Amino acid sequence: MPLPPLVEPVPALADAERARTARHTRLAGFGEVAQRRLAASRIAVVGAGGLGSPAVLALSAAGVGELIVIDDDAVEHSNLQRQVIHRHVDLGAPKVDSAVRIAAELSPETIVRPIRERLTADNAARLLARAHLVIDGTDTFETRETVAAATESLGIPLVWGTVQGFDAQVTVFWSRPPAGTAPVVLADLYPPGSVGDVPTCADVGVLGALCLQVGALLATEAIKLVTGVGEPLLGRVLVIDGLRARQHEIPLRSAVTDAAPLAEPREAVPSTDEPTRQAPASPRAVPLVGPEALAGAVILDVREQHEVEGGMIPGSRHVPLAVVLADPESLRTDEPIVVVCKVGVRARRAAEALRALGIGASVLAGGLDAWPDTVEHPPTRVPA
Repeated sequence: MPLPPLVEPVPALADAERARTARHTRLAGFGEVAQRRLAASRIAVVGAGGLGSPAVLALSAAGVGELIVIDDDAVEHSNLQRQVIHRHVDLGAPKVDSAVRIAAELSPETIVRPIRERLTADNAARLLARAHLVIDGTDTFETRETVAAATESLGIPLVWGTVQGFDAQVTVFWSRPPAGTAPVVLADLYPPGSVGDVPTCADVGVLGALCLQVGALLATEAIKLVTGVGEPLLGRVLVIDGLRARQHEIPLRSAVTDAAPLAEPREAVPSTDEPTRQAPASPRAVPLVGPEALAGAVILDVREQHEVEGGMIPGSRHVPLAVVLADPESLRTDEPIVVVCKVGVRARRAAEALRALGIGASVLAGGLDAWPDTVEHPPTRVPA
């Protein structure tokens, strides 16, 4: 369902801005009021890279009043394949400078406040406090957790997306949504300790065109939240398979008890108080099994690609944890499933998601570290 708009509209648009955004104001259900809300909004974009670049383009073109762009990095040659606000002449220059230039060229009314500073747990709340919402375009999970923690503390929406290889996910997290809407946070999708070492774009590559698609989706979600138009992806994860041109969505439930009251709606001015979170529901009991249970079972290895390259249990099926959590139904089978990972934490999370759908799943006790003899390692390459 649509949510209430985040901001009150400015009294009026300048004549030039009204003419520039005329195709917005003719949208059914959008109109000039929604455009004036965009003009009143302050949106923080963390990261001016593959996802932040197209988001900055789309939001400045849309007429957002103020963009707070946070990035401490400089433009490198390899960025230009996907980070579309940068040019060859920008090599070696701060990425935030490109955001200032591109917004001015598209929308003179949009103010860009560049912050060339690395976002950390110590400064995140301060840097994001003025924003009505935040778009996370960062490229490490450690920073994503920091951004998520800050937005949860501030009670503001977090528009979140990730791209790796040919695949992507987009969703919205909000610790204090309007009354009657359940809060959903990053830990509901990726519980602490469940991710492990995530390979970077430098490790596995990324399709540049897919970054543009996801960045535009992030901007669209931000626009919907600011204006109160449409249904944001709160409680839903959009999963994109770029190679097969397929998109589908997966429900994302808050890890709270059904009896617990919903969180209080956010205030007009973001509060710095910690939001009241419900106690997590007890996880479904997951059986722990030894290697004898592997015979006749589907062995599901949920580690990352770079991990399985070092060896797997013979006959295993490799599906990274993020893919399992995004679509556990796709793994339905009549055979028992034994989930494995390095030590068992990620395997337990995957098994819980499967068992929640009635799929029989257990976890290899202690993970592969406890049963190294079950792993078949690739042959050692002899230098020529």
